[in-house]
Amino acid sequence: MRKSLYISQQGCYVYLNKETLIVKRKQNILQEIQIPLIEQILVFGNSQVTTQAIKACIRQDIPIVYLSRMGYCYGRILPLARGYRQLSRYQQQLSFAERLAVAREIVIGKLKNKNSRVWLQRQQRKRESATVAQTILNLEYLISKAGRVESLERLIGCEGAAAANYFSAYGETITNSDFVFVARRRRPPGNPVNAMLSFGYQVLWNHLLAIIELQQLDPYQACLHRASDRHAALASDLIEEFRAPIVDSLVLYLVNRRIMKVEDDFTYHDGGCYLNNSGRKKYLKAFIQRMEEEVQTNLGENQPRWHILMQQVRLYKQFVYQPTQLYRPYSIR
Repeated sequence: MRKSLYISQQGCYVYLNKETLIVKRKQNILQEIQIPLIEQILVFGNSQVTTQAIKACIRQDIPIVYLSRMGYCYGRILPLARGYRQLSRYQQQLSFAERLAVAREIVIGKLKNKNSRVWLQRQQRKRESATVAQTILNLEYLISKAGRVESLERLIGCEGAAAANYFSAYGETITNSDFVFVARRRRPPGNPVNAMLSFGYQVLWNHLLAIIELQQLDPYQACLHRASDRHAALASDLIEEFRAPIVDSLVLYLVNRRIMKVEDDFTYHDGGCYLNNSGRKKYLKAFIQRMEEEVQTNLGENQPRWHILMQQVRLYKQFVYQPTQLYRPYSIR
C-alpha cells in the first residue's frame, strides 16, 4: 500500500535522486522514500520541493498538498490528466431527492452508527457522567428528527444542534487536568484540545480529498455541504462519519495518556492556539499508527483504517453511477 509523505518540520528541502525523494534539513537527511511508494505529499509550512521532484510526482500521479503549519490547505499540485469530467456529469444529474437521501444517511451515520452516539456510549461505560448520559439521549432525539426532515437547511440545523450537544459532553471524557475543553472553537482554535481537533480534521480531510480525486469524482459536487471555489464539499461530506472514531478518539488518547504536553507541544499567536513543531510531529506519528491499525469492515474483513476511507469513497462512486444503490456510511463494529 502506498503511503503519504509528511513534511512537518520547518526548513526542509525535498529533492529527487533517481527514483527516490530525499527529505533534508540543513545537513541532515530525515527521510528517503521511493516515488512509487508515495500516495501523496503534504508540506506543512515553509519547506521547499524542487522542480525536478515536482515533475517526477506529476508523472507518477502523486498530488502535492501545501498547508500552513496549522493545517490550513493553501492548494494542491495535480497532473493535467487527473480530471473528473465523466463522473462530474453523473454527479450533476443527481436529483434533489437523491442528494437529500444521501445527506440524511451521512448525518444519521455520523450521529448514530459510528460517530457521536456510539463513541460517547463507549466513553460512558468507561467513566459515567450525567452530562454524557443526557447528551446520548439528546442525540437519539436528533437522529430521529434528522430522518424526517425534507430540506437540507433543516438537516444541517439538526447536525449543528447535535454537534453542539456532542462537544458539550466531549470535555467530560478528558481526565488529564492540564487540558480543559468547554466548547468547540474553530477559527482560531482557542486551546490545545481545539488545536488538535482542527489540525486532525484538516489532515483527514486532505486524505479524503486525495482519494476522491484518485477515484476521479468531482470533489465540488456534494450532497450535504455546499461547494464554493475554495471548498471541496464532497470531502466535507465524507469526513463526517470519520471525525469521532479517528480524530476525536485520537485526541482523547493523546491527552489522557499524557503523550501531549501543554507546555511543550503548543504555541499561541494571532489570538489562537496551534500545534508547534514538536506537537505536529507527535500528532502525525500517532495519526499514522492509528490509520495503520486493522479494523473490521462492513464486509467483515480486517483492513487498515486507510482501506476504510478508500472503501467509502468507492461506495459513493457506485452510488453516483447507480443512485438506486443508496450510499451507506461506515459503521463501528
